[in-house]
Amino acid sequence: MTDSSMLAAAEEIVRTVVAGVDLACSRFRNDSELVRLQPRMASGVSVGPLFRLLLERALDAARMTDGDVDPTLGADLAALGHGPGTQDGPGTQGHQGIRSVPVPPLPSSLEAPAPRVPGWSRLRLDSQGPDTAVLTVPAGLHLDLGASAKAVAADLAAAEVHRTLGCGVLVSLGGDLASAGPGPQGEGKPGPWQILVQDLPADPAQQISLAPGFALATSSTQKRRWKHQGTQVHHILDPRFGLPAEAVWRSASVAAPTCLEANAFSTAAIVRGFGALQRFRTEGIAARLVDSLGRVTTTGGWPAESGNAESGYRRAEDASPAGDTSPTGSSSPGGARHG
Repeated sequence: MTDSSMLAAAEEIVRTVVAGVDLACSRFRNDSELVRLQPRMASGVSVGPLFRLLLERALDAARMTDGDVDPTLGADLAALGHGPGTQDGPGTQGHQGIRSVPVPPLPSSLEAPAPRVPGWSRLRLDSQGPDTAVLTVPAGLHLDLGASAKAVAADLAAAEVHRTLGCGVLVSLGGDLASAGPGPQGEGKPGPWQILVQDLPADPAQQISLAPGFALATSSTQKRRWKHQGTQVHHILDPRFGLPAEAVWRSASVAAPTCLEANAFSTAAIVRGFGALQRFRTEGIAARLVDSLGRVTTTGGWPAESGNAESGYRRAEDASPAGDTSPTGSSSPGGARHG
């Protein structure tokens, strides 16, 4: 917050936004719109405006990542033991380990197994006016909007705090950060937000400066891990097979103009593994990737590992997703520990 006297009011706004998103799409509460409608989605169901927005943003994430992020993996997560009743369990196990998570072997064959038809491309969302739409989900597919919905919640909450209170704000929701309005004062003028980027305490850390209006997200294979049939698994699945992505990266952090974009690309980095590097470098996506040995690789405009707190993200002239890096001339305090 750029005005600490408004902190209580800002917190209430954030809590209200998060509660609305949770009620719309949580898989972990029986009264959520998602859980109530899921059994009838194959026949088509009317969805409310917030659920529609969250689903549309999830489909945006799928499109921008070429399907690396897919909102139709709910059944696969449930089959791996991640669902109601396990919210606390998987999220608290295995945090001390840093080894790659073993992935169940694919069926042996002379030819590579054919990838599944992308679930997200099979959804139908037919508009019924400005506030409602009819959603049809093929039988066998279950929605899971968790990752993208949390990012959208961060974007919505930051925008609403700034709109209502008029001050600058940085909102952090479990690894998803979004900002709105001016940055904190430094040397007599608004400056960037100071962020400590670190997944677990033993991981390499870096302090960066995030330009006002930008967002940051980290996806991790070290958190939300549990054992399934004797094998450690994590919650980020490769949509091609419905199995946990190979843990090439311990964590992937991405800066972008919106938290939705940052979260989509950080998740896609985990799914693509080493293959993410070429795309991120080609498209100028500002990312920090930490591999299973703790080595750091950066792409796009992510600042060097010098700890320079005066490098920030600004919108690139070519409107690339993450922006570029340039000196800000500010070292204002504040921000939030990330991870």
